[in-house]
Amino acid sequence: MQAEAVRNIAAWLSTTGLRGEDEVALLRGFCERCCAAGLAMGRAIVIIDTLHPVYEGRGFRWREDDADEPSLLEFRRNDDIGRIESWQNSPFYHLLQAGGGELRYRFHAGETAEFDFVAELAEAGQTDYLAIVHRFAANAVVGEMDNFAARWTTAQPGGFSDADIEALRFLTPILGLAIKTTSLVRVSEALVEAYLGHDPGQRVLQGRISRGQVDKINAVLWYSDLKGFTALSEAMESDELIPFLNDHADVVITAIRKAGGDVLKLIGDGVLAIFGGDDPSVACHAAMRAEADMRRRLAALHERRQAEGAPTADVYLGLHLGDVFYGNVGSQERLDFTVVGQAVNEASRIGSMCASAGRDVLFSSAFRDALSDADRELLVSVGRYALRGVGRAQELFTLDPERRGSFALADAR
Repeated sequence: MQAEAVRNIAAWLSTTGLRGEDEVALLRGFCERCCAAGLAMGRAIVIIDTLHPVYEGRGFRWREDDADEPSLLEFRRNDDIGRIESWQNSPFYHLLQAGGGELRYRFHAGETAEFDFVAELAEAGQTDYLAIVHRFAANAVVGEMDNFAARWTTAQPGGFSDADIEALRFLTPILGLAIKTTSLVRVSEALVEAYLGHDPGQRVLQGRISRGQVDKINAVLWYSDLKGFTALSEAMESDELIPFLNDHADVVITAIRKAGGDVLKLIGDGVLAIFGGDDPSVACHAAMRAEADMRRRLAALHERRQAEGAPTADVYLGLHLGDVFYGNVGSQERLDFTVVGQAVNEASRIGSMCASAGRDVLFSSAFRDALSDADRELLVSVGRYALRGVGRAQELFTLDPERRGSFALADAR
């Protein structure tokens, strides 16, 4: 590869990386430009770890023959033992453990590899193999994102030339920097969404980070908690508590998210969420859809946990509609992106009335009034209640037991 071609590819990587091109496109563009410049790339894989609640790392693949295999690989945490063993028997793992930065096998010259799937590349017609690992300095590590690894092969007779190897040594860290830049943006998005919720996270990333920067919105407020959690938690062994909470939170949060809601807070066993939008009837219907989905998921969870001899709990839910302030509240050093206002307090109090009313879900009058005629017919009054901290008693509603199932089945379709 000529020096001018190397400079051109380096310049392309820099500008494309700064522009924020995704990792698959970066690798594909890099490999195609190398091939066009005379470096006959056969196959390529790059891997970078991440900071994500579910995924430990991500890999990206390219092949000159456009084989039908996924370009993106996502490695889940606590994945199956087979994948873990495969990683521990890889050249990348060997380099990271041994402290090396490069490993090469000249298949065309009769060199053999002690790693099974590297040897498989030789059997598939590749003639040369180069693995490169670049470690990040301590102050550049983000979570488990502490290195960038790349593997290059060619099927060219005679393997890579000396000039090819020098070009790859020079260009790989530039590609790594471009991919790290894109991956860090992805890390930021994943973290703010996991800890703040989708809409609050997007608002924060868009620059809404000033204390007191709030919007007044009209939204459905969801407040749920677990029935009898205090007594259950005292009776449970310590190693049972977190799996118990995780299982039940997964049911509630998944239902909310699938129906278009945003979870703002997890308060022990409690969940505070909102359903927004321009049309209150649509937001209210979405919340009812989430409630029905939650009950289906909860029934499946109870069946599984009971079969395992594990404790379960039902969910109490209060749903309300009202005006709230939505945005940044707190001190200069510690902010919370949340909702505040009397309507939030009312939603919490409505949820806490479920035990007194003998119902697992209660709706406020404001929520009922915003429903479409068809949805409104599904609710029945349970009477007027004085809510603690709320100046006036109000009529509360629940789902008509005789029609509840029909709504859930219709909405599931």
